[in-house]
Amino acid sequence: MTMSTTETGPPSEVAAAIRTRQRFVIASHVRPDGDAVGSQLAMAYALRALGKEARVVSRDPAPAPLLAFPGVPDIEITDRVDDPGDAVIVMEAGDLTRTGVAGLERGFVINIDHHVDNRMYGAVNWFDLSAAACGEMVFAVVQELGVPLTYEIALHVYIAILTDTGSFHYSNISPRTFDICRRCVEAGVAPPLVARAVFDSNSLARLRLFGAVLSGMELDPSGRIATLMVDRQLAAGGGGTYDDTEGLINLPLTVKDIQAVAFFKESGPDDWRVSMRSKGHIDVNAVARQFGGGGHKNASGCNATGRLGDLKALFQHKILEQIDLAR
Repeated sequence: MTMSTTETGPPSEVAAAIRTRQRFVIASHVRPDGDAVGSQLAMAYALRALGKEARVVSRDPAPAPLLAFPGVPDIEITDRVDDPGDAVIVMEAGDLTRTGVAGLERGFVINIDHHVDNRMYGAVNWFDLSAAACGEMVFAVVQELGVPLTYEIALHVYIAILTDTGSFHYSNISPRTFDICRRCVEAGVAPPLVARAVFDSNSLARLRLFGAVLSGMELDPSGRIATLMVDRQLAAGGGGTYDDTEGLINLPLTVKDIQAVAFFKESGPDDWRVSMRSKGHIDVNAVARQFGGGGHKNASGCNATGRLGDLKALFQHKILEQIDLAR
């Protein structure tokens, strides 16, 4: 059965599939962000409130600032699941390979996503392009299941929305977004405390790495696209790691004239992870999809192979095309 919609409404098929099952594995994409982690844990707390078993797995650890929140340190880091339980709930992953966890395909898969490139690979698929974060969709599932909005559920829904909207900077934010956040605050979430924990918990190594990367920032001839680069040598030189660059990509967008950013992280020789951010209607997801990646219109990523100078020029060209289309 498949439910595909761009409208709000009770996700009845997802809830029905959950009600008839007891043991769940909950997964999301590799290199999880706040929406992935928050959505997984909000769902896990809701399932446990119903007396069900919920195992939260991830191939990669959560970003360090999120470790301060309940449940995050308990996420199982693994690249394989031998027992998929009665159902596997996959959050915001375009296809199962994006989880990086083998064995999930042997289970009854419930696919919940708001990315345009989802392949509808589940036994149950709920796709809502209008959702500002997967956390909004989890909130709808919680309501449909009749689970009270506890502090733990509300906290992780709020984290999901806060981070996936770029602190309410990106598109797809709607009255629903703020209504859900209002409900989370009523359940005890303190927005200033969450924001400080997520955004203001930098280490000195992280701050130094920010400075080193930003000092190497380049602009295209039009001044509208910023490119950043970090390799392992640069990261180690400041005593940091790639995890310490989380959130750095958003800083150039605070410059009025900069409309998009491409951030190149070295994965190996001539192998790069490319993250992109943009303002307004500029669709960097359209660029990411050309390289087998994906994400949101204003926040996407992909992998690319080649000489860094050539790749910078290529991505600048493709992003400029999207800037021109957005006029």
